[in-house]
Amino acid sequence: MALAGLKILALDTSTEYCSVALWHDGSIDTRETAAGHAHSQLLLPMVDELLRQHAVVLKDLDGIAFGRGPGSFTGLRIACGVTQGLAFGAGLPVVGISTLLALAEAVQAERALCCLDARMGEIYHAAYLHENGEWCAVHEANLCAPDAAPTLPPGAWTGCGGGFAAHGQVLQRRYAGCLAQVRPEVYPHAREIARLGARELEQGRGVSADQALPVYIRDKVALRSDERPA
Repeated sequence: MALAGLKILALDTSTEYCSVALWHDGSIDTRETAAGHAHSQLLLPMVDELLRQHAVVLKDLDGIAFGRGPGSFTGLRIACGVTQGLAFGAGLPVVGISTLLALAEAVQAERALCCLDARMGEIYHAAYLHENGEWCAVHEANLCAPDAAPTLPPGAWTGCGGGFAAHGQVLQRRYAGCLAQVRPEVYPHAREIARLGARELEQGRGVSADQALPVYIRDKVALRSDERPA
């Protein structure tokens, strides 16, 4: 399966933004909006409009990529549910992409420190090195307090993601001397999920639609803030 010849639909609803993308013969077209809590109303119309724009129907696709998390619990369930429904109907493979890895792909830095706000005084955290055209995890996706985030190997790291918008001062102190730049405005986007998904599908890593499952990281999703210390 040649990468340039793939047609892949990608979507992400892991944050307050809703985005879809179409990887079409090596090029990417996207749609995005600040959705708030309206992802379930916006996502399918955005997908339909994008496919119509390119005269592509579901059966023409080679697969669907989605942001599997971590992120908003409701948002992740919406992305997984829509992916499952579309893929089941068209008999397509799916591939889940880490939203933290999508941040690294967006900044295209040699060393990417990726943080999303997990609420309740915590962050979703991962760190990646880009070597020989591939991402290598220094720290896999984890949940932690900003002031207890894992230490990093020496080097100039690019911090990215909404975790820096929510906990910037704490993270700057935690990683003093490590951060070459900080980009708190970067968020997981279907554009990067399409790129990463295309590579996964090219290598035969697609799975069946029933495997379109979220990755929450936080086990007890309904835990109250006053229960966290215990």
